[in-house]
Amino acid sequence: MLRTHTCGELRIEHINENVTLAGWVRKSRDLGGMTFVDLRDRYGITQLVFNMETNAELCKKARALGREYVIQIKGSVAERSNKNKNIPTGEIEILVEEIKILNQSKTPPFTIEDDTDGGEELRMKYRYLDLRRDVNRKNLALRHKMSIETRKYMNDQGFMEIETPVLIKSTPEGARDFVVPSRMSPNQFYALPQSPQTFKQLLMVAGYDRYFQIVKCFRDEDLRADRQPEFTQIDCEMSFVEQEDVLNAFEGLAGHLFRVVKGVEVGEFKRMPYADAMKYYGSDKPDLRFGMPFSELNDLTQNKGFVVFDSAELVVGINAPGCAEYTRKELDKLTDFVKKPQIGAKGLVYVKCNEDGSFKSSVDKFYTQEDLKAWAERMEAKPGDLMLILAGDTDHTRKALCELRLEMGSRLNLRDPEKFAPLWVVDFPLLEWDEDSQRFYAMHHPFTSPKPEDEALLETDPGKVRANAYDMVINGVEIGGGSIRIHDKELQKKMFKALGFTDEEAQEQFGFLLNAFEYGAPPHGGVAFGFDRWCALFGGQDSIRDFIAFPKNNSGRDVMIDSPASISDLQLEELFLEMKQVKE
Repeated sequence: MLRTHTCGELRIEHINENVTLAGWVRKSRDLGGMTFVDLRDRYGITQLVFNMETNAELCKKARALGREYVIQIKGSVAERSNKNKNIPTGEIEILVEEIKILNQSKTPPFTIEDDTDGGEELRMKYRYLDLRRDVNRKNLALRHKMSIETRKYMNDQGFMEIETPVLIKSTPEGARDFVVPSRMSPNQFYALPQSPQTFKQLLMVAGYDRYFQIVKCFRDEDLRADRQPEFTQIDCEMSFVEQEDVLNAFEGLAGHLFRVVKGVEVGEFKRMPYADAMKYYGSDKPDLRFGMPFSELNDLTQNKGFVVFDSAELVVGINAPGCAEYTRKELDKLTDFVKKPQIGAKGLVYVKCNEDGSFKSSVDKFYTQEDLKAWAERMEAKPGDLMLILAGDTDHTRKALCELRLEMGSRLNLRDPEKFAPLWVVDFPLLEWDEDSQRFYAMHHPFTSPKPEDEALLETDPGKVRANAYDMVINGVEIGGGSIRIHDKELQKKMFKALGFTDEEAQEQFGFLLNAFEYGAPPHGGVAFGFDRWCALFGGQDSIRDFIAFPKNNSGRDVMIDSPASISDLQLEELFLEMKQVKE
């Protein structure tokens, strides 16, 4: 070994020991008679000391070291006179006796420190340098710990980790597939899996009643902070279970991760029907760290001569506690916020609840004090509070008010990243109607079972069917989702029919699964968690990119290796493909 200890290992009890360290030069400080060098590896930083009086030649060699040089040193451990309480090795230093340069380094394009001067694109281009920063090391260490603890818990609960194929068949449902041409089968293509969904169901048919996998998945869709073209799932499936069995099992996994990784007890998970989530929070992933539920006001606000409310499908508001002192300028900023194109409200109505029990609103000419008092009672607003109200078509207005609620939560510092409010959202619609294609699509996927009491509606009124489906939501983030699956061939055929498949199309796309159901498929269900999202949540960040070793940018490119890239004409010929010119 080129070292006896790591750069994060030595403590006061190692004084006078002779040690050998190896690592990267983080920085050096020349103080005339003394030179100090910070040596770094992934375990920490150790200060090296070179003395001009005792060894001038060695000191000169140290002064010639550049940042990120890879070196090996030998020396003895000494107690530091100016101790650094900010690092674990801050009580000691190494009196260097020998130094060897293992490799030189060019000057890095940015400073390799937590407060770096490098922009995001530059750091992604040199990601191997960016990963040397302590903040990224901690993120990947967190990811590692979470994967280890996940496997421990799942193993203890009797789950078996089984790998499923990466080259599979493309399916028309769900997100867009990444496809892979086959050289051996001209003009035919594999797809990269969006999830191992059908394979884990086949494993249930095969009798492997508790399966899990920490698995790579791929979706060719537009990117954002919580999406990457390739991502990692904790994929799970269980046989002989009902919905509550699945929820309890994976509440256990979540509780274990919170306890051992974060040192937090999150307690019992709430259950909230999808209809309530949309009615009271305007989102199927509500952030319950704070209140401000929606209050619908149609019956109290309409037919009073205010045309904005009178013509609206929905009038709905939130109560912002303690905000009655907002100035006109602050209220104008809130109005501008809801009018942003990505939110799209046409305006905002406010009502201040004054300390003397009176009300001041932006619609005083249409509503009496008694009217406004009725609004306040409906919204449970007290003196000192501020009621904020939007109106319009139902879906659009709820989404806009959801964004306003989250904005107010942030402004009032109610969205503490160290506070966790987990819940299960249940009873989703099974299907959603698409106006463009004039057909239903599966809200989760086509293998989701309907609620038994709604099954008859599949053929008569499919839009009203509720799914045996559930999402785990924490702090407004969908961490995972799943469902009880269809295990009966005839019910699966009904589902495909509701989705517009002919029998022939269903057989061509999913015949292998339908055939498997004829050989004793057990009742089964499962869930898939976004592992990258778990890591970002535990790391207190919004972006999953910081917890992936080599992520893609917002355009889906890896700027470090310059991918995706064109391939040679010979490769195209072997794959029976023809490159077409793309217009700029």
